[in-house]
Amino acid sequence: MSPDAGAGTVVAVPAAKIEDYAFLSDCHGAALVSSAGSIDWWCVPRFDSPSVFGRLLDPGAGHWSIAPTGDVQVERTYVRDSMAVRTTFTTGDGSVALTDALALEPGARGHDLGHRSPHTLLRRIDGLSGSVTVAVEVSPRVEYGLTVPRWRLVDDRWVAQAGPATLLLTADLLLHAEGGTLHGEVAVDAGDRLELRLTYTPSYGTDDPAGVEMPGDVEDTVESWQSWQDMHVAYEGAHVAEVRRSALVLQALTYQPSGAVTAAATTSLPEKVGGSDNWDYRFAWVRDVSLTMQALWVGACPDEADKFFRWLGHSVGQIGDAPLQIMFGVEGERDLSEHELNHLSGYRDSVPVRVGNEAWRQRQLDVLGEVLFAAHLMRDQIGAFDPELRRLLSTLADQAAEQWRQPDAGMWEARDASRHYLTSKVMCWVALDRAVLLADRLGDQAHPDRWATARDEIKTTVLEQGWQESAGAYTGAFGSEELDASVLLLPLVGFLPADDGRMLRTIHTVRDRLGDGALVHRWKGDGYGFLICSYWLVECLALAGEVEEAERRFETLTGYANDVGLLAEEVDPATGELMGNFPQAFSHVGLINAAWALTQQRERAGEQQP
Repeated sequence: MSPDAGAGTVVAVPAAKIEDYAFLSDCHGAALVSSAGSIDWWCVPRFDSPSVFGRLLDPGAGHWSIAPTGDVQVERTYVRDSMAVRTTFTTGDGSVALTDALALEPGARGHDLGHRSPHTLLRRIDGLSGSVTVAVEVSPRVEYGLTVPRWRLVDDRWVAQAGPATLLLTADLLLHAEGGTLHGEVAVDAGDRLELRLTYTPSYGTDDPAGVEMPGDVEDTVESWQSWQDMHVAYEGAHVAEVRRSALVLQALTYQPSGAVTAAATTSLPEKVGGSDNWDYRFAWVRDVSLTMQALWVGACPDEADKFFRWLGHSVGQIGDAPLQIMFGVEGERDLSEHELNHLSGYRDSVPVRVGNEAWRQRQLDVLGEVLFAAHLMRDQIGAFDPELRRLLSTLADQAAEQWRQPDAGMWEARDASRHYLTSKVMCWVALDRAVLLADRLGDQAHPDRWATARDEIKTTVLEQGWQESAGAYTGAFGSEELDASVLLLPLVGFLPADDGRMLRTIHTVRDRLGDGALVHRWKGDGYGFLICSYWLVECLALAGEVEEAERRFETLTGYANDVGLLAEEVDPATGELMGNFPQAFSHVGLINAAWALTQQRERAGEQQP
């Protein structure tokens, strides 16, 4: 190995395509590393913290690249069942492997995964053959690109201080500081190993930042993730590899100190390139967390279900007659007020870039059903319902009984006007139906007779007012002829069987009028195919006995995942390009549940054979 320090100029390179990124997690924060070896996104110490590397949203907002110079061929994969990614670069002179991970606390295994974090990026270069010249450029830009750090060399580590953040870097090569960026080149021969690590620590409260410990090791981090998989994931149904990877992604999107699941690791990746529907998804939607718990019931051992309900109870506090807030920060914060970062040009010039999300102010009645659905599904994992949980679930059921007639913003978070969304009514029915089933666990706060009366009234109303003969389907809202793919939830939550005459007509109408190949749009004119809706259609077709078509659609949809098995929110039907925030919990939830529906249908078909 022959190190060679070199200076250079930072080149404002745009972000890669969304599918070119792999996802790193320490169950506190997230990073994205491109197939070209550039970390273009790192939010630390939490998922919703300002970025240290933000080139994802602006060419000048910071990155950390490690890659061979010249032409290169790339292959990559996650290392075993972990969130460490290995990228192999092959050039005309040889090949090297770059392994990237966000460090977990040393020795963390199984249930201890991610409870504490050293907030350290680990990058390891291994020479595989020949001799390859590798260029390194470390260019942090703290607070979404607002602050350029000052680097100084203290003993064997580089220290950069910028506003509230101090960054500590160690590297097995010579580096040169220029204008807030470290540059270096090194020839990596077969058998060489170079390790680099970058640790975040607050600028204040530490007397000697240069003396801060920088724990974490690639192999130990891989072993920690592997131990979680070995302990939790026992799924043996259809599409095992895809389900296992999706379960791991959902765990990696979980903020372990509280148990809250973030909807995605990013903000403002657009629903359509150049469009303005760019939202911050780095928060915990009650709906998403509940549905994630359901997916983990299938794809992993949901032994932390009680942790989710404890987080929800602490976040909600004393609820009373107030609407259930639909989303919170990962530690239960309520005020998620939205503002725009006008200094950023946005992903592929899609502006505005937003942090925070005003949807926290909306009324969305469907969340009542999602919480009670999850509670009923995982009642055995939860065990005895403590007084706080009994009070919460009973109050939500009471709200469903009292408020189901009200209009709301719907599950797609409409920002124009409230409507009588069909899915919101149905999920209030779910809340009451599951509350009745849980009544014996809810103590003297249960009102099963009143809940059952309201439940039956909702069903009658939905069947009468939700059906539109002119549309040939249950439509998105009462009195509307507009289709909405969210009605595919009706058989998935037990409101109607999938082979019910009107329900089956609805399934086929949504497929034929909102479908685009295997993809399904949320409504007519919705820009790209929405993955969870597309997987809902797979489930519905499977439940209706149309298993061959369901299987074909599943294969096509899952084929849109990138080379390391990750899905965004949407897909451009014309190009197959992933769009929207990434990786998207909702999409991986949809994959797991659709695989389970196919598994169940296979098992039923096997039972019916002589």
